[in-house]
Amino acid sequence: MNYPFLAGFILFVAVLLALDLGLINRKSHVVSVKEALCWSAVWVALAGLFNVGIYFFWDWIAPGSTHTPGEAAMTFLAGYLLEESLSVDNVFVFALIFSYFRVPPMYQHRVLFWGVIGAIVLRGVMIALGAALVARFDWILYFFGAILLFTGFKMAFGKSEAPHPEKNPLVRLVKKFVPVSQDYHGRHFAVRDAASGRWMLTPLFIVLVVVETSDLVFASDSLPAIFAITQDPTLIFTSNVFAILGLRSMYFVLADMMGRFRYLNVGLAVVLTFIGLKIMLHRLIHIPISLSLAFIALALGTAVAASLLTKPRPETGT
Repeated sequence: MNYPFLAGFILFVAVLLALDLGLINRKSHVVSVKEALCWSAVWVALAGLFNVGIYFFWDWIAPGSTHTPGEAAMTFLAGYLLEESLSVDNVFVFALIFSYFRVPPMYQHRVLFWGVIGAIVLRGVMIALGAALVARFDWILYFFGAILLFTGFKMAFGKSEAPHPEKNPLVRLVKKFVPVSQDYHGRHFAVRDAASGRWMLTPLFIVLVVVETSDLVFASDSLPAIFAITQDPTLIFTSNVFAILGLRSMYFVLADMMGRFRYLNVGLAVVLTFIGLKIMLHRLIHIPISLSLAFIALALGTAVAASLLTKPRPETGT
């Protein structure tokens, strides 16, 4: 791995996040759909520019890589598209979490911002661990393939379950050792109790803990998918980071539209099953990354188009 490039990339992401929190979103406010759409376009454009950079500078970014510049660019795009699509499930869960804890809309962006930082750190650790395991034990790819086949089957035929924050073991652990206030205190994660003078966590911090653990659960499905596409840690990490950076804006765009994407899970199930079979049969059949990218785009595009062209189910009253 090119460590100077990795350090520069992490610094670039840190600068973007610092500008986000310290300048652009310095004051807590309710994020409008228009604002979220603009920021979604910005993050997608940045990912696209980075992909162009991969094509022209890949030989410097990853010297000695088995990927050609064209293959690397297509692999990044496939990983980014896959991670963004799988992130739609995160959006649905985040909406349920915010609803359960009755998080004021003006503070939801702050939770997601710090959630993004935690997710990037956790994904980085998991990717480094996964890359080391794959390099040492190549049979682990078959394990990843089995996970994808199971996840694809569960998405297609299983019933989605709502999260149960009250059962989150990490939340229980935090509440056991640290006092938590009953009410929100603006945008603060911790406050000093006026009566006792001791510090207390606020419910907003508990929400952040639930969001982070939810992302960790989703990563256990999404990371095997991208490891099945490529084992290059640079492409895996950068595509994950760009997908995570766009997740906040995606939430504010899609949170109220989740009911419209009724066939997206079917499309994701098809994609995960395809990738799972690809990795299970990789010694017998070689599928070029260009064909994989085309299949992923076609499956997801068809699922989204079918969802948007189908009339929403009428809500039944009681």
